Amino acid sequence: MGKIGEIEVFPLNLGGNVFGWTADESTSFEVLDAYTDAGGNFIDTADVYMAGVEGNSGGESETIIGDWLARRGRRDDVVLATKVGGWQRRPGLSASNIKEAAEDSLRRLRTDHIDLYYAHRDVGDVPLEETLTAFDALVREGKVRHLGASNFTARRLRESLSISDREGLARFVAVQPHYNLVERDYERELAPLVREEGLATLPYYALAKGFLTGKYRSHEGSVDSPRRKGALSYLDDRGERVLAALDSVAAAHSTSVTAVSLAWLTAQPTVAAPIASARDTTQLADLLAATRLRLTDDELAAISVSTDE
Repeated sequence: MGKIGEIEVFPLNLGGNVFGWTADESTSFEVLDAYTDAGGNFIDTADVYMAGVEGNSGGESETIIGDWLARRGRRDDVVLATKVGGWQRRPGLSASNIKEAAEDSLRRLRTDHIDLYYAHRDVGDVPLEETLTAFDALVREGKVRHLGASNFTARRLRESLSISDREGLARFVAVQPHYNLVERDYERELAPLVREEGLATLPYYALAKGFLTGKYRSHEGSVDSPRRKGALSYLDDRGERVLAALDSVAAAHSTSVTAVSLAWLTAQPTVAAPIASARDTTQLADLLAATRLRLTDDELAAISVSTDE
């Protein structure tokens, strides 16, 4: 189990970005049931999910999760993470928007508190002091337990933490960066700061838009998925080398490339739990397998080296 502040979390952060998109309410409930039945307790969503997709306007993912929580009576069993600042209907990180967006999310999630509330993007529309003071107010009111920063640079994260410390405000305890085996910019500047400050990392696009599942191996392939185009952007000489390394380790453990990819990410310094989504329970089974997989140091090293240019 990883930790967000004092909260213990399952080593797979279930992404809610497919709920209301490639998974309808009934299927979403099945995925949530299977995840929690397997011991999972950490669900990630955002107010913007899934605006602009197949006629959605936003808030659909939070609504589905909230309805599931209410029908199953599982609120005390799960850690809820959601985000503010990335939705055109509720844009930016001003004090007024944060306050109003938080109330909207609480209503859709059908709860009185959010366990981890992220600034979705560092849009810079207001001074950091205003944003951080607004977040602090939510923590003091008991509507939010912990704060997170998504898509922040190391410079802006450091500045935010400094302001919180100086002003006695609740500080970020977690970051959500774009990080996976083939996207490793996080390791250069952000990871050392996160380690220094004792923060937790919850990487998104943990499977590189599906590429690290191993399903996308040819531009002429027949896999039908909304993520196919994004996944195939990684299919070059380097990508093929990565898949070969993953194949070798997966064969040695009689498991899937998906499980190996997530296990590699979970083993990286500062990572508490990678975020990954499943549009059905079959996909979820591969994700859950990663939580039971332990790679050797040699296997981790061989996978890492495969990404070298």
